[in-house]
Amino acid sequence: MKTPSSSPAEIVREYGPFDGAPNVAGVSYDGSRVWVALGAQLAAIDPQSGETKRTLDHASDAGTAFDGTHLYQIAESRIDKIDPVSGQVLKSIPAPGKGNDSGLTWAEGSLWVGQYRDRKIVQIDPETGAVKRSIESNRFVTGVTWVDGEFWHGTWEGEESELRRIDLTNGAVLERLAMPSGVGVSGLEADGADLFYCGGGESGKLRAVRRPRRAAKGEGA
Repeated sequence: MKTPSSSPAEIVREYGPFDGAPNVAGVSYDGSRVWVALGAQLAAIDPQSGETKRTLDHASDAGTAFDGTHLYQIAESRIDKIDPVSGQVLKSIPAPGKGNDSGLTWAEGSLWVGQYRDRKIVQIDPETGAVKRSIESNRFVTGVTWVDGEFWHGTWEGEESELRRIDLTNGAVLERLAMPSGVGVSGLEADGADLFYCGGGESGKLRAVRRPRRAAKGEGA
């Protein structure tokens, strides 16, 4: 299948850099706040004001996910299930990439894990960490998210970074949004409406990118 040409990503807002955090890794959204993984903390950001509403002291190396009740956070070679109210770690499971994991999202009872240099996306059981299936990508995977039945992942190689919608049955690329040169994506989450939130790696920034209008209307392929 021919890879489609890319469209420019529309960055509508930038947040950060955040105090004491030189890097933004994972990103998630709990329905009102954007959670960002800042290395030694998880921070909840109000997307309207940009203010940090609360922080949790927790190793936060890469992907972050929210299942409607709990946060999940990649920390080294494990995935921690966290109570977002107390900050308590309720459970830990092994990460499938054994430390090479780079993205995390929740959908329909499964966790989906991006594996950066393996160029792979893995679906796992959130209770045991057992691998259900994996999908190959032809680019480094730096973030993953589901929205309206569509699967998107971030890529970042050299100075080039994109958001890609793919077909999970065969990994085919269906749509591409190109970030400006030098702007990378180190984490990805959709807000369920018209925005993606993207971690900006060592820029220390979080960016909101507009979803394609067609996708926002549920007209995707």
